[in-house]
Amino acid sequence: MNNFKQNDLKPIIQNTTNPRVGVITLSTDFTIEQDFRKICHSLPIDIFFNRIPFINPLNHENYLKMAHHISDVSAQILPSEDVDIVAYGCTSGTIAIGAERIKQEVNNSKPNAKVTTPITAAIKAFNYLGIKKIAVLTPYPKDVNETVFNYLNENNLTIDSFSSFNLEYDSEIAQVSLESLQKQIAKIDLSNVDGLFVSCTALKIVDVLDKIEKLQNTTIISSNQAIIWDCLRSVNLKKPIYGYGKLLELF
Repeated sequence: MNNFKQNDLKPIIQNTTNPRVGVITLSTDFTIEQDFRKICHSLPIDIFFNRIPFINPLNHENYLKMAHHISDVSAQILPSEDVDIVAYGCTSGTIAIGAERIKQEVNNSKPNAKVTTPITAAIKAFNYLGIKKIAVLTPYPKDVNETVFNYLNENNLTIDSFSSFNLEYDSEIAQVSLESLQKQIAKIDLSNVDGLFVSCTALKIVDVLDKIEKLQNTTIISSNQAIIWDCLRSVNLKKPIYGYGKLLELF
């Protein structure tokens, strides 16, 4: 029987200088993590995900239950390490909890991190592109849609039309087919608006954003597209990204 013998090697320790993005995604979300990796895969950026407990169906009460988890979930993203920005990945949940409350909870654990959310990023995108009158498409039930409508109105956006798939579960939302999305968006009159807002991080739309924009001759802002755009801008990665809609081409 041989005695244990270890060879001690001397590695080169190299500190990365890449910006760090932390993403909080709902435990039930099938989509946002894939979209981040897909769009950012070739960029000099490090992205770290953690999931926050959430129980469907989608409603105000269940959204509020997430609030007291935000600080702990943030702390578990690279514990004892700084990140440059934390993205809270829930559009309607942000409206329910409040963007300022989310920022406070994140900064309890990550005091040096900037904070973004899909809906606040979308508002920035509308302002950046000069979009004032919009059509809206969501997958949410009616009571959630009312909160989205009110939030957009309060942020000085004129809503020409509001359409919904009336779904209550993230698993259903993630399974809305790309073909169905394109067909349903084609039914929305976009002739009198500056753009279309497609809400929900669970909805798989980024792969067809560019195609729909060109077919409909419009501008589309989606939840995941907007939050990724805001994260990249916040860490000064402003190189145009093609294939995922006009917003990511315009830094």
